[in-house]
Amino acid sequence: RRLTYEDYVLLPDDGKRYEIIDGELHVSPAPTPRHQRVSLKLARWLLRTLEDAGLGEVYDAPIDLLLHANTVVQPDILFVRTENLSIVGEKNLQGPPDLVVEILSPSSRRRDRLVKFEAYARLGVPSYWIVDPEEQTIEVYEKESGSYRLDCRATPPGTLKPGRFPELALPLKELFD
Repeated sequence: RRLTYEDYVLLPDDGKRYEIIDGELHVSPAPTPRHQRVSLKLARWLLRTLEDAGLGEVYDAPIDLLLHANTVVQPDILFVRTENLSIVGEKNLQGPPDLVVEILSPSSRRRDRLVKFEAYARLGVPSYWIVDPEEQTIEVYEKESGSYRLDCRATPPGTLKPGRFPELALPLKELFD
């Protein structure tokens, strides 16, 4: 049977990262220190650039994002524009945020690039970033006609300038140092 959010809330609090995507359970170990360093730097930068400007709210893992009755995920970082804050509930976010960021780990590469990529596009996430700490890249995907197209790809010493977020210009050397 396909798992749902009701099944998800019964999972143990044991330090592992549980997600249900299209009714299937996915379990990941805790992220590596390198993953967490990049995640914290990027979240801090998004807070300073987007949230401090009053454009919306930034959240980082662990936070439950309920995209469908049988899809609940914990993205590394997400952003919700002010006009869409109605999706922020008491226990989780219910509906697609404006931006989801996944930072690749050895255990999550395939899931983030394939399973979540397809699910986020299908379930309405307009902007999806894939950050690769090993390759030192950020790929920005924008939803177009029901699927994602690559908007931009940046590596150090370049600057990330995503089209959907013109207020952002992230110098990648700072992120990956």
